[in-house]
Amino acid sequence: MDIDIKRDFGGFALDICIDRATEGVTALFGRSGSGKTTLINLIAGLERPDSGHIVISGITLFDAARGIDLPPERRRLGYVFQDARLFPHYSVEGNLRYGMAAAQYSVDFEQIVDLLGLGDLLTRHPHRLSGGERQRVAIGRALLASPQLLLMDEPLASLDAPRKDEILDFIERLRDQLEIPIVYVSHIMEEVIRLADDM
Repeated sequence: MDIDIKRDFGGFALDICIDRATEGVTALFGRSGSGKTTLINLIAGLERPDSGHIVISGITLFDAARGIDLPPERRRLGYVFQDARLFPHYSVEGNLRYGMAAAQYSVDFEQIVDLLGLGDLLTRHPHRLSGGERQRVAIGRALLASPQLLLMDEPLASLDAPRKDEILDFIERLRDQLEIPIVYVSHIMEEVIRLADDM
């Protein structure tokens, strides 16, 4: 991961440099309003930096000087938001397979289902899932898009303590079993200590 970008918001400027590749989980830690979500939105292509470059796994996603700005759908990134954002009219399986539709590389559906413990939920619809189950489906959908990097924006923020513990277990399994780097946004030090390889 090689990121060196600037974004000016008038009274607030974001100036970020991450200059080394990393495996595992890179945590973006800080209080609310410090620019964590803005940074991952810039990486994802949902917002545009004023200057600089973003290179992930050797692929240039953005370079202001060279005029490169890949659209979000071409960046091969998985994004897990604070709320699951599942399609209510799709079953769990439909939501998961939706992630596979744009995948550039084949991902083992059964492996992701097993890893996230979703086998018994495949025929259910989102309104019949707990918060933790919905978030596991959202993570699975992001992984099935065959991302080169997984972005997680405070994925535990809307969950109660038992569900947070459950999802942390699954994120640890992702970190340990899959070779997908994760950028994890949090303002909770306990989550960062438990998950992060770099901060």
